[in-house]
Amino acid sequence: MLTTPPSDQRPARSDRSPWNWLLLVPIVIPLTTVLYNAQEPRLFGFPLFYWLQLAFIVLGVTATTVVYQVGRKRSGR
Repeated sequence: MLTTPPSDQRPARSDRSPWNWLLLVPIVIPLTTVLYNAQEPRLFGFPLFYWLQLAFIVLGVTATTVVYQVGRKRSGR
């Protein structure tokens, strides 16, 4: 027995937005080891490596938030 879907059902969602490429930035940037090859500049007495790790967290959160917000606007929610 075949049934037809209700007409008010939403169309299939596509996650193929070019904005999703932005999510690669917080993955690729921390893998660039040349960034870690120094102790200077220091920030509040912390060497570059430690405060750069915190900056990468902020970068990841920012990129994820931007992609999420743009995706919400495009889907009409």
